[in-house]
Amino acid sequence: MALPVEIQDIVDAIDLPNDDWDSYLNVDTGEVVTVTDEDRRLVEDGVDPDDLPDWQAETLPKVREALESDRFLELPGSFEIHEWSIMEDFADGLTNKESRAEVLDALRGRGAFRNFRSRIERLGIEKDWYRHRDAAFQRIAKDWLEANNVSYR
Repeated sequence: MALPVEIQDIVDAIDLPNDDWDSYLNVDTGEVVTVTDEDRRLVEDGVDPDDLPDWQAETLPKVREALESDRFLELPGSFEIHEWSIMEDFADGLTNKESRAEVLDALRGRGAFRNFRSRIERLGIEKDWYRHRDAAFQRIAKDWLEANNVSYR
């Protein structure tokens, strides 16, 4: 029986700074492996780890295993997370009508993410946003773990 996975490890992995990176969970060990677009290319091209710098040569076998083994499950990516919907849900939940209208307006059109962030900063509700976002990511991680029958703590 696999050890319970730390839910925060899953949250951290799905909160990647780059949409071209993916994370995978080893269901036997609970280890999370993040694969960059460069890592993926190296594996696909069959690059010999001996031809790489030491730090990259050390990670490549783990990356290859994550991509090729059925012991790894791909974690939700940005497409499944829908951060824009999380922002809209946050805005809809604001009790101040003027703030709600302003934040919802920021989500329309080009630059929605940038506009949203500058608007919540100006309104002084950044901490509220990050609490909301963290809770949403916790729910996503929990739902994903439960859907994949992975125990967690």
